Amino acid sequence: MSENVVQRLRDEIENGIISNDFAPGERLDEVQLATRFGVSRTPIREALMQLNAIGLVEIRPRRGAIVIDPGPHRIFEMFEVMAEIEGMAGSLAARRLTDADRTAILAAHADCKRSSSAGDSDAYYYDNERFHRAIYAASHNDFLSEQCVALHRRLQPYRRLQLRVRNRVATSFSEHDTVVEALFAGDAERARTLLRQHVSIQGERFSDLVSTLSRR
Repeated sequence: MSENVVQRLRDEIENGIISNDFAPGERLDEVQLATRFGVSRTPIREALMQLNAIGLVEIRPRRGAIVIDPGPHRIFEMFEVMAEIEGMAGSLAARRLTDADRTAILAAHADCKRSSSAGDSDAYYYDNERFHRAIYAASHNDFLSEQCVALHRRLQPYRRLQLRVRNRVATSFSEHDTVVEALFAGDAERARTLLRQHVSIQGERFSDLVSTLSRR
């Protein structure tokens, strides 16, 4: 089974959920989805399991996969925690960067630049994920990295939605530039502050996201 096929299916179903094509509480039938996307049930089942892992659906005994809507307040709480642990990862990375870490961060940053320049928010979404994971790895704290990756995964659909807010991709890439400068300068406190601000959706960004969610 191709990983790309499962990723495509996961993205399609995820987009259907956040656009309200699949409503909260709706049961996602594997047979119907397989017919809709022209695939077997096996990759559909794997895609649903991945969505279950990030809390977008819940797989229930004898009922299958049910669409879950955590609501804006819960999303806000998760972003608050993400901002704090992301800042911690950045602070540690600034102090512990190796040459290999620099290479990985620069490569991911270059990919972000290409997708940002192309105005491709979906491509940028994946490049952005690699950029942040490179920072987690550079913290050289496996437990922290695991927690960052896990929460990042939970927030995936809402991060994608946030990137569709007008000018957010260009703004995000500009913020990456300042983060990279702080990391490479070894400025732990500035790296922490910049990454907290980068992830935070308080104020105007949170209002934008809630507005987008309300139009789903």
